[in-house]
Amino acid sequence: MKEAHSIAMNFIITVPYVPTPEPVVRAMLRLAEAGPDDIVYDLGCGDGRILIMAVKEFNVKKAVGIEIREDKYREAVNNIRKVGIEDKAHVIHGDMFEVDISEATIVTLFLLTSVNEKLKPKLETELKKGTRIVSHEFRIPGWRAKKVIDVRDSNYIVHTIYLYVLGEHK
Repeated sequence: MKEAHSIAMNFIITVPYVPTPEPVVRAMLRLAEAGPDDIVYDLGCGDGRILIMAVKEFNVKKAVGIEIREDKYREAVNNIRKVGIEDKAHVIHGDMFEVDISEATIVTLFLLTSVNEKLKPKLETELKKGTRIVSHEFRIPGWRAKKVIDVRDSNYIVHTIYLYVLGEHK
């Protein structure tokens, strides 16, 4: 399994690539109440599946992925092209700690708890009050989730999803 590395604040972050199952993606976007007025940012977007579903099924205004791995970045761009949504979705090849995410109304995460912990200052300083942050499987330490749900995927594996709302998270 390949891993993505990020250098932020003088430490290296390693997150393995594991794709989020489609039923979990749908549940994340539903829990965040994604809709036509939303701008979704997926930090570590992998193959782009969250971006694609956000646009195709939830009709969001815009979907932006940030991906540090060159191969996953190219795969996400190609997948977005294949479904013809380049006008509403795009991917930034870069480090999520260095890319401005301030326009997001929804942020999706499938990162490790330790990475979520390191992301907290960025989320709190760049995002507006009311922004929904949805994390698959891993909590944001020290934050209070507004909702927590369990979702069963097609292999009957249960996944936990945490919804945080900036301004209501402490």
